[in-house]
Amino acid sequence: MPRDSQHLHPRRPPVTPLHAATVLLLRDAPAPDGAGASTLQVLMTRRSATASFVPGAYVFPGGGIEAQDAAPASHALADHRPAQAGERLTEALAALRESFEELGILLARRADGRWAGPEDIAALDRKAPFAAQVAARGLRLAADAMYPLAHWTADRNLPKRFAVPFLVARMPPGQEPVADESEQFEPVWVSPADALARHEAGQFFMIYPTIRTLERLAQYADVQAVLDAVAHEQPLWVSSPRSGLLAGKEARYMEHEAPFGELALVCPDGLGQHVLDWQCERPVPLLKNVQRLTAPNPGVMTGPGTNSYLVGEPATGYIAIDPGPQDGEHLERLWRAAGGDIRAIVCTHSHADHSPGAAPLQALVAAHGRAAPPVLGLPSAPTARAASHFVPDRALSDGELLTLTGQGLEGEITHTLEVVHTPGHAANHLCLILREDGLLFSGDHILNGSTTIIDPPDGNMAHYLDSLARLDALCVQHGVEFIAPAHGYVLCDARGAIAHLTAHRLAREAKVLAAMQARPEGSMEDWTRLAYADVPPRMWPLAQRSLLAHVERIRMLEPGNNQAAL
Repeated sequence: MPRDSQHLHPRRPPVTPLHAATVLLLRDAPAPDGAGASTLQVLMTRRSATASFVPGAYVFPGGGIEAQDAAPASHALADHRPAQAGERLTEALAALRESFEELGILLARRADGRWAGPEDIAALDRKAPFAAQVAARGLRLAADAMYPLAHWTADRNLPKRFAVPFLVARMPPGQEPVADESEQFEPVWVSPADALARHEAGQFFMIYPTIRTLERLAQYADVQAVLDAVAHEQPLWVSSPRSGLLAGKEARYMEHEAPFGELALVCPDGLGQHVLDWQCERPVPLLKNVQRLTAPNPGVMTGPGTNSYLVGEPATGYIAIDPGPQDGEHLERLWRAAGGDIRAIVCTHSHADHSPGAAPLQALVAAHGRAAPPVLGLPSAPTARAASHFVPDRALSDGELLTLTGQGLEGEITHTLEVVHTPGHAANHLCLILREDGLLFSGDHILNGSTTIIDPPDGNMAHYLDSLARLDALCVQHGVEFIAPAHGYVLCDARGAIAHLTAHRLAREAKVLAAMQARPEGSMEDWTRLAYADVPPRMWPLAQRSLLAHVERIRMLEPGNNQAAL
């Protein structure tokens, strides 16, 4: 966890969210042209133009959880599954009650098991206490017909926030929605794809969680497919989005999306002012003691470009990590961002987009009257390709500490980088942990948005996976929560990212093994087509290098198995 003193913005606790519940009522409708499969539709309604929260937006029925929803008398009226005990049942009853009050939809059954019908609905007053009327009518509330789809908690930067389970249920037969004409208007059955298209055209205003929920819902062909997906009783996703600025406009991102981790680091309380546009002209402050400057070398292998980092502050001087390619303008920007006071230059490895800028940056510092900072790292191994030849001024040792110290307004300042040898992507690859702030500089070992190429003989899959396991242990030891990669935005949930990457690699290796077993006499090209069928063919030449690394590891683990020639 970064020190509070290093955050760019003062910490402020976000508004405590209010608890509410929402239900997506689903039905299968005939295809528009009368032919072919049916179309999944969801019931939506327009909020009042004078509502205090998202006026005029199209939403799913729902609202705040009330005391009556948690009352034992209400719970006693509900049919429910074992997984719906306590709070889960209260949420279901709140969504059920709100759908009745707002749209006159009653998820309830009669004593004989039949669904409540229009006559039951007509006998109930939407404005009177709900549970007592249901009991008097002899109905049972059908909480067991509702399943958790998702759980949303509003972004931390909003002045009014809700924590809301999104439940799904099949529309009960024989009922029609009728809006209350005070809170909700214009109930409409719409397919997720149509709702999204109308929103894009500016005709159907929706807020972020609604849009994202519809995007996921659009993947399902019918109601049963949705109910099958949620039958395990757990939400398909749980999210509290974060916002930043992209192209001058506010943009929100969920936990699985690339910018989320960077927003969590820079704006932990949801300030929402962090600019996410990739550019090479200006350094991007991530913490008070960490800046990123991206080199102008975007491409298939480098993404938006190679990230150079500066660790330190004026009182301590700076350590430059990965100066990048030999690009004079980029190096001058890096030098200026450090005020010329670069104390050391560290290369995570010797590849051509990481280390060639080291010597010119060193010379630039010296040319302006300061002591030439040493170029540090590990020398390239004999297995490295010719373009990756690299010899540092001094070789770093695994576990070595690089320390910056200085005197600030509040006393001594210290920034400590721990060196971690992480072979795998390259034999001389290393990572750095900023101990005081729980930040891992991962070089090319862990990327955001893609997986790194493991290219034998300098790359080694067994070493790569072993290095991931070691980084995971160090994350525990030093409380590392964030990863600053050489390509892409900062990642959060460091251990989760490592676990996901490890699982991905092992799953790919299982596909490689299956391809080898299916085609024991096949070529590397044959195995690549099978094991990387989910990857665009244009990427297969690169994927083949990592496939070779998997093959080597498989044969190392099972020397008697799959001895087909390479």
